[in-house]
Amino acid sequence: MANETVVLRHRRGDTPGGMDWRDLLPGIIGSFVGVMGWLLVGLYIQRRQFERQARNAAKAVYFELDVNLATISVARDHGLFTDLDRSSFERLLPELATLLSASDLKVVVDAYMAHAGYRQLASRDDLPSDPRRGALAAMIHAHERALATLRARAFTSVEARAIGTSASIEASAGQATPVARTKP
Repeated sequence: MANETVVLRHRRGDTPGGMDWRDLLPGIIGSFVGVMGWLLVGLYIQRRQFERQARNAAKAVYFELDVNLATISVARDHGLFTDLDRSSFERLLPELATLLSASDLKVVVDAYMAHAGYRQLASRDDLPSDPRRGALAAMIHAHERALATLRARAFTSVEARAIGTSASIEASAGQATPVARTKP
């Protein structure tokens, strides 16, 4: 009895002889749904990241335009011309193009295109005061339009109100200060 081997016979129906494809179907469907869900969530997260990067780029360009606006205002009011910045715009233009529509992007580009005219005005002392001030006023208007466009697209409503409040405080403080002199 020590070396007895017990052989059990399989009865037909006790255990299946092979795997049925219908047993794999729930696993295949579950895998497909999982992969598609992962893909959609990944695309959603990536899209949100691109939007965030584009908004941050627009904010950087906004503040660069704001500094340029102050520089042009000083040139108009006091005749002091300093260089305008455009490095953020040139570096971040691809991100801006993903956030802004073509017409909005053109408004921003128009403000930067005015830089060539600003450089020309800065290099020529022989122009009369009125045409110089008129050209600078047009450049200021282009910058204000670009700032309004970027403010509407790049900032949340709370951020836009905060920026608008600080801009109105600065404008009222600027109106209280008399203009010292203008360049002829």
